[in-house]
Amino acid sequence: MIPFLDLKKINAQYKDEIKNKINNVLDSGWYLLGEQNKQFEENFAKYCETKYCIGCANGLDALRLIIKAYGFGVGDEIIAPANTYIASILAITDNGCTPILVEPDLDTYNINPDLIEAKITDKTKAILVVHLYGQAVKMDKIWALAKKYNLKIIEDSAQAHGAYYKDKRVGNLGGASGFSFYPGKNLGALGDGGAVTTNDEELAKKIRALGNYGSHKKYENIYQGLNSRLDEIQAAVLDVKLKYLDSDNDRRKEIAQYYIKNIKNPFVILPKMYDAKAHVWHVFALRVKDRERFQRYLNDNGIQTIIHYPIPPHKQECYKELNNLSFKITEQIHSEIISIPISPVMSDNEIQKVVEVVNEFK
Repeated sequence: MIPFLDLKKINAQYKDEIKNKINNVLDSGWYLLGEQNKQFEENFAKYCETKYCIGCANGLDALRLIIKAYGFGVGDEIIAPANTYIASILAITDNGCTPILVEPDLDTYNINPDLIEAKITDKTKAILVVHLYGQAVKMDKIWALAKKYNLKIIEDSAQAHGAYYKDKRVGNLGGASGFSFYPGKNLGALGDGGAVTTNDEELAKKIRALGNYGSHKKYENIYQGLNSRLDEIQAAVLDVKLKYLDSDNDRRKEIAQYYIKNIKNPFVILPKMYDAKAHVWHVFALRVKDRERFQRYLNDNGIQTIIHYPIPPHKQECYKELNNLSFKITEQIHSEIISIPISPVMSDNEIQKVVEVVNEFK
């Protein structure tokens, strides 16, 4: 079986460096908010070309903290893509805000900038952009709308570590950006982890306090905060893997290009890329009308797949108030989408087999 993502093999590449870093943490006797965290935050901020990085417990918390730090709450609306992982929407509603959903562009699967302005009201506070599947959102029109209506731009960069929009990295395209370091991400920890990047000094200070019980100084709480911190071991692991992120992304791009060039099945709709620098291929998502049969066929032929995602947020049981809404493009995508293996540790033989098996599907 060709695994969708062989995490053991990915991390084995850096095993000795990771072990050394973890031993350093053990020897230090300091496990939270220490030198490893500081070092990773500095290096990741530099990588994203931002002034500040604040580690936190996970990607959802990163978004929750950003919205909380901006002071958005009940009665405020945040525009977001209808086609996204539910965490993007959970961060909005967890702060008491109302998500206003917008259809994606069927070519990129990202929010359609042309449809945003019609959803802006006097209650709109921010536009949350999600760089889905690893491809950066086209930002020009969104920047213009944010300026015109005095809106904040929040990035959900959980799937796009290292991607560019024109000359800027994701994480540096809005007021603040949330990252996830879930093990399966392009930059993945050995457990949960997340971070916020921003160029706003005051916002960075507030987010850091909010993630530490609302406190800058122990036992002095200036905000009603959370407990959301990136632990020293995960920071150490991430700092090792960050050095190899661009080369790992380059390998993902090579595989994606091979797939695009060689998959010739008329029953399969391939993903589209508008700029090579804009896509880091967190997943390679195909669309197939007969998805269940296609998935069974691939499994029977030794290829593991994952569906990202079978149910859109507005059809989830936890959002019953949204269940009556209709987003036809989103619903089409979620009924047809299926991701095939793509990872920096795939062998050429495995890549060729995936292509051969996909091409033989009828």
